[in-house]
Amino acid sequence: MHSLFIGQTYIDVTILADAMPAGDDKAVARDYAVSFGGNAVTAGFCAARLGHSVDMLTSLSDDWLGRMFLDMAAKYQISVHGRKVKRSSLSVVLPSAGKRAILRARDDEYLHPLPNLNIAGINALHLDGHQADAAMHYAKLCREMGVMTSLDGGGLRSNTHDLLGFIDVAICSTRLCEQMNMNGEQLLDYLKGRGCKIGGVTEGEHGMLWYDEGGEVQRLPALDVPSSLVIDTSGAGDVFHGAYVAAYLDDPSGRWIDQFRFARAASAFKVQHLGNEAGLPAREDVARMREKYEEG
Repeated sequence: MHSLFIGQTYIDVTILADAMPAGDDKAVARDYAVSFGGNAVTAGFCAARLGHSVDMLTSLSDDWLGRMFLDMAAKYQISVHGRKVKRSSLSVVLPSAGKRAILRARDDEYLHPLPNLNIAGINALHLDGHQADAAMHYAKLCREMGVMTSLDGGGLRSNTHDLLGFIDVAICSTRLCEQMNMNGEQLLDYLKGRGCKIGGVTEGEHGMLWYDEGGEVQRLPALDVPSSLVIDTSGAGDVFHGAYVAAYLDDPSGRWIDQFRFARAASAFKVQHLGNEAGLPAREDVARMREKYEEG
């Protein structure tokens, strides 16, 4: 086990349509994709696509959607440690004009306690705050072991404040800023106060406001992908997380600015593809995005 990702499994149905019907109306979509979903789950698939060994502790139901998910994970040689729920979780994703609306049905009533995994040899842990008990348990263990811990702070959860005390790299969303009544700079100060070595706030097409190893606040601009090429922004942040974890595993002593530049290019690839699986970049895709869109 080189990396462990802990989250909530979704099956995402992403539909590209000019308009959504209402009432008794009907419409035909232009395209659709069915794939795995969930923040840490998608990040884990991205790290696996980029060549790393991934274990995943995530919700799993013994229904046809759960079996579909296991087939997807097997394709990328991901070891799934399923935490039993009664029903699979489902997302309907509707991309439009660089945004995406999401309707979710979720079962996070876990039927069993958190499993005790052997994490000897682990080099990175990535969390999204789901499975609060498991997230805290393994974050503490990894902190004791000196293993890099990463958090996708996409929203405020019951354990966010306490969990951040065991996180090395916290990359958060503007939604978390809104929920905490903070602007980006204030959230970065808060992350520093919680002891996070690296902290950031992703702002979509405006890039990421973040602080580096020395605490210096700076902005990493987004790559300028033409709007005509942007198909589906859902999952782009998750790919960003998975790619920087992969870049860290490539070079644990490397600079975080370099890890984030790699991840930024991975995210630029994702937005040009419909659905999470089609948007998983290979290394040559990342290199191509950097060559095409990076300045200098």
